[in-house]
Amino acid sequence: MQERVVITGLGTVNPLGLDVETSWKNVIAGVSGVGPITLFDSSSLNVHIAAEVKRFAPEDFMDAKEARRRDRFEQLAAVAANEALRHSGLEINERNAGRIGVIISSAIGGLKSLQDAVITNHIEGPRRVSPFLIPMLMSNGGAGLVAIDHGIKGPCFSVASACASGADGIGVAFMMIKAGMIDAALAGAAESTLTDTGVAAFDRIGATTRRNDSYDSVPQPFDRNRDGLVMGEGAGVLVIERESHARARGAVILAELAGYGSTADAYHVTAPHEHGEGGAAAIRMALESAGANPDEVGYISAHGTGTPLNDQAETRAVKAAFGELAYQTPISSTKSMTGHMMGATGALEAIFCVRAVREGILPPTIHYETPDPECDLDYIPNQARERKISLAISNAFGFGGHNAVLAVRAYS
Repeated sequence: MQERVVITGLGTVNPLGLDVETSWKNVIAGVSGVGPITLFDSSSLNVHIAAEVKRFAPEDFMDAKEARRRDRFEQLAAVAANEALRHSGLEINERNAGRIGVIISSAIGGLKSLQDAVITNHIEGPRRVSPFLIPMLMSNGGAGLVAIDHGIKGPCFSVASACASGADGIGVAFMMIKAGMIDAALAGAAESTLTDTGVAAFDRIGATTRRNDSYDSVPQPFDRNRDGLVMGEGAGVLVIERESHARARGAVILAELAGYGSTADAYHVTAPHEHGEGGAAAIRMALESAGANPDEVGYISAHGTGTPLNDQAETRAVKAAFGELAYQTPISSTKSMTGHMMGATGALEAIFCVRAVREGILPPTIHYETPDPECDLDYIPNQARERKISLAISNAFGFGGHNAVLAVRAYS
């Protein structure tokens, strides 16, 4: 019989805070992390707003010289991983280093480092390109550096499945523990694509809202007037373990990582399947993996980007997977507050699910004003809700038709 997989540590850096406690306090309070772009000059773009990580100085968390050799997404990954490890109390030594994995994903990797190098090469020539460029831009850089920081010698890699990357990374780590390959893992994702190139690219495909002057009211997931996502950045890392491994070392078990589902739409490179078939299949797979029925789910953490097609397709996916129970199951999008952190958002939303099952508080969907007949579920509008739950699922649906769903259960 396969052992249960449990969660013992949480760490995050995101637009709502530089740690888990601050982030949870703000997401429950309905605080928006969206504001004017300050990381670069956006005056030539159509979009001037984003959900930036605020007051983040990497030198506060690591050696200044080392910080300069890391892309911003790698800096965020390191800080989130450090918090998760501290929280878990997991000590890494020569005896256990090979039995611990690092699966910290990124959909895009070091976009800013790549953009800066292209400009430098064009203007100043190849001799001015940094010798650290490759490790700064590669999407597995966050995972590799975290492993180096802590001497972790087990499996170490990044999953790249667009906006499902963080959830998929956690899911892969879950399966590796189930298979007996490792005893524990740092799993999650980090992303920082807030550059003029990144913002321009997402704007060009029509994904982003351009309501720059009303940034305090966007994005609007599931609202009839939704018109696009707001780009964000950040990192989320969880420490997950075999139950017996966690108990043997006396760890505080926060929740059980109970199930994982992964499917592909095989439909379109950016648009979701209009009927949400792939998403529904991933939800069913996650529940089957958890040995759970739809009526046990007390909360759904939605992908909920605030784009017209995504929110409609996700609503249909939930209805297809839950039937009439869909109307009785609270669902919300915390992207209404954090923006869309691309590959990293699924990891942060998994963290929020852990807190929800532990504390009986469900995060709201803020900026919800006008119901949409095509999106007619209970989206926990504008105010957090107290509700004791035993099982939550977290949806992460990415470009390319990638669908990943995690199931988090209260531990007993």
